[in-house]
Parts: sequence; C-alpha cells; structure tokens
Amino acid sequence: MLQVARVAPTSLGESRDLVAGFLRQSLNADGGFQDRTGASDLYYTVFGLEALLALGEPAPETTSSYLQHFGNGASLDFVHLACLARAWGSASGLNAGTSARMLHRLESFQSADGGFALTEGAPIGNAYACFLAMAAFEDLGAAVPDGDGMLRCLEGVRAADGGYANHSGAQEGSTPATAAAVMVMRHLDVAPYPSVSRWLLERCHPGGGFFAAPRTPMPDLLSTATALHALAALHADIDHLREPCLDFVDTLWTSAGGFYGSWADHTLDCEYTYYGLLALGHLSL
Repeated sequence: MLQVARVAPTSLGESRDLVAGFLRQSLNADGGFQDRTGASDLYYTVFGLEALLALGEPAPETTSSYLQHFGNGASLDFVHLACLARAWGSASGLNAGTSARMLHRLESFQSADGGFALTEGAPIGNAYACFLAMAAFEDLGAAVPDGDGMLRCLEGVRAADGGYANHSGAQEGSTPATAAAVMVMRHLDVAPYPSVSRWLLERCHPGGGFFAAPRTPMPDLLSTATALHALAALHADIDHLREPCLDFVDTLWTSAGGFYGSWADHTLDCEYTYYGLLALGHLSL
C-alpha cells in the first residue's frame, strides 16, 4: 500500500508540499498524530506516518518516544495493537523481545474458526480483523499462524451477494471488507472468486468514487482507495474509471492540504489524507 501511495505526488504536482504541511501540522508535541479532536492517537499516528513516508518525508524523531509509552501493547485493544506494530515498522522498528510479547498478545485474538476478531475468545472472526492481523504479523516479522483458518473465516463471512462482510450471514457485502478479504487471500497465494472483481466494480459511482455498500447513498474515500487497491491486486481493468475517480478524489481535497472522507464530511484528518494518497497512487499508475 505504501509503495503505491508513493506514486501520488505524480498527480499532486505542486500541491504535494501542501499535503506534507498539513501532515506536519497534525503532529502533536508528544510525537503522536492528531485524531479528529486534536488529541494524539495511535490509530491516526499510523496514517500520519504512512502518509509522510509516501511523500518522501522522514518519520518524525519524536514519534518513537510517543510509541514507547505503549510498551508491548499489553493494555491495547486489537486494532490499536495492530497499529502499534505498523507504527513501529514505519518509525524505526522494534527489538526482538518486545516483538515476541506483541506477537503473543496478537495471537490471543485468534477466533475459534481460525481467523481473527476484534475481541478475545470470539467464535467467529471477520475480514477486517484478518487483514489487520496479517499486516501486524508481517510487521513483527512472523508468519500468520493458521492461513487455512483465515481462509475458512473469510468463507464464513462471504455475503449472499458475493461480497464480504464483517459478520456471518450478511445479505450484502461491504467494499472495505471485500477489499480486506481480497488482500488476505492474495497474501496467502489464494485466488479470490472471479466474481469478486465484478462485485467491486459495481460499487463504483458513475461519476467516480466507490460506495461502501450496495445501498450506501454516496461514495467515500476509504471505500474508493481500498477498492482500487483490491482491484489492482485482482488485475482488473480500471481504465474506464480512472478519470471519473480522479475527479472524485479532487472534490475531496482542500487547499489546506488534507482530504475529506466524503462529500458529507467537514473534518480533515490524517486517515483520509492517507487514503487520498493511496487512491491517487493507483489512479496515477
């Protein structure tokens, strides 16, 4: 994802410095990046770091000190534990002892079906958690403990319409969950169903951008970036979508340097700015 986001400056041109400036302004004195209230947050720190790296900027020196406050992640929930692993991977890396303890905690979120869930001891995992776990294991230099279990988990959350959801028994899939499932399967060297490409392509708004689900009223940047990323992994032809999607992403950018999440959003943050870079990277290739 970072490799593709690094292509974004091709589309940004002179606006690249405005985006870098917005990201630097989103960095607090303690080394964490701001959430939507201005407080330092580990989740947003991942996106701030990744976005800066995508622009060729170095990781802030103060961020390592911020990350050290979380130790081995013993007090963190699953999402923030995965974020800690990714942030250290972007910042400077972890020592072997801390990595081992983080891996042990990460494994405690494996669900009974072989996948991963957001809570410990869950009977059924979901696509989002499997994607986060896959990335975290990679960041910590370890292999996924049960690839076949992850695949069984994904099969269990496949929706009736052919997409993927974050719970079993869904009638309709969601774009981010489907994209997450695709990336997990590709990482495990398993070909997704051929119909998944069509399902994702059908989520594209005629004027550009992707909907989060079949009945969502407007497209959003997270769904657009993740759909494009999954479609690239599926080697799908997106040439006909390129110009409309570029236009859509452009409507969400502001001269302040950040990106909004959708037409209904009124707050800039590091997360959607990173997704803007990821979308632009794919659309520039």
